[in-house]
Amino acid sequence: MAPRFGTSGLRGLVVELTEDVVTAHVQAFAASCDLAGALWIGEDLRPSSPSIAAMVEAAALDAGLDVVRAGAVPTPALALGAYAAHAGAIMITGSHIPADRNGLKFYTSHGEISKADEMQITAALGQAVPVVPRGTVQQNEGVGAAYITRYVTAYAGTLTGRRIGLYAHSSVGRDLLMAILQGCGAEVIELGRSETFIPVDTEAVSDETREMLKAWSHAHDLDAIVSTDGDADRPLLADETGQVVPGDVLGQITSHALGAETVVTPISSNSAVMEKGFAQVMRTRIGSPYVIAAMEQAGGKVCGYEANGGFLLGFAAEGPRGRIAPLVTRDAVLPILAVLAAAGTGPVSARVAEEPARFTAADRLQDLPEEAMRALVAELGADVSARAAFLAHLGATEAGCDLTDGVRMRTRDGRVFHVRPSGNAPELRLYVEAGGREEVAQALDCGLAVLRERVGQLTI
Repeated sequence: MAPRFGTSGLRGLVVELTEDVVTAHVQAFAASCDLAGALWIGEDLRPSSPSIAAMVEAAALDAGLDVVRAGAVPTPALALGAYAAHAGAIMITGSHIPADRNGLKFYTSHGEISKADEMQITAALGQAVPVVPRGTVQQNEGVGAAYITRYVTAYAGTLTGRRIGLYAHSSVGRDLLMAILQGCGAEVIELGRSETFIPVDTEAVSDETREMLKAWSHAHDLDAIVSTDGDADRPLLADETGQVVPGDVLGQITSHALGAETVVTPISSNSAVMEKGFAQVMRTRIGSPYVIAAMEQAGGKVCGYEANGGFLLGFAAEGPRGRIAPLVTRDAVLPILAVLAAAGTGPVSARVAEEPARFTAADRLQDLPEEAMRALVAELGADVSARAAFLAHLGATEAGCDLTDGVRMRTRDGRVFHVRPSGNAPELRLYVEAGGREEVAQALDCGLAVLRERVGQLTI
């Protein structure tokens, strides 16, 4: 299977990301998008990332671009630096997926690529590349410092007296996040640092990770535990008991704290946002390009967020200690700081409990035939009797169905089951919503079991 292009970039098995494939995509990017003559390159901590970064650099230089090496930095830090310099950027990362996979995230000089940009890049693949003067190379050591300053300026002192655990694992942003938390006044205890890459999915936190967070919280008497995924554009926050706060709840609280008037979030996010009193809530297909497009359409005091917790700021907002500039790409640090600050000196769990009582959970099926998983989603979307049979196994009947992105089934007892194939990995995702934490956990487990059985039947 060839690498897949979409959802802001190229992704696939490391063995598939050959020099020819990488070069073709970089050259098509350079030929079809506005990079203002320069390309910033960053990378995560996967073993394969340095070699892929070298491929990207060579291709960019041959395309006549001046290259700026940013090194191992978070995706939002790279985007922030490149945007300030009015340059394009490519981040080498596979985000939250295992280390045998990797990818490239693309940014024009105006920010994260759009779906229109994706189509232009695809159309330019394989076209003849003109001979141009070779570009130059320089190193930039200031990306991390600018990223730290961005947050400490806005949240200095707001975490004084707080004892925060930092699950460092193999996140490329672990040291910068440590510096930011300390710069905001927190006492920080580093936990679980790893020199071997660990894929952390903030949208589908594993049971093993959840138990580890609870154990750390008890052992170290922590006010919260924070972390990110591999390229540090998706947050993970657990309260003082080690209970993970869902990413869409982080988004709700952060949007409110920053004074947003319009909120943009995918259809998979917690529907409680509709009860928060925002002037406008716009629901989109899943993926940051769709969120960004809707944010641009809305304008004004607009924020966006995804169920994975990645937060997009579309206006110059006021933090507790100073202004924070827009950054319209997924960011992990802002929702962490905003929610911790919103909790004040009280428990994080108490602030979360103030949100409308709707609970979400998500997980995915992996290592199953991708064609069968997609066939199941197509069947559920096209056939009401197939949806009825699926829901019958869950003791539910359909009250409505939304096909905006995948198949989102509302049931008469108030639950939601949303089935969708991943756009950038061979996975089938299930998003569940219900009125109680235990109810949503049980619904997720049962839903995954039914999906696994149905995929197996289609495979036979």
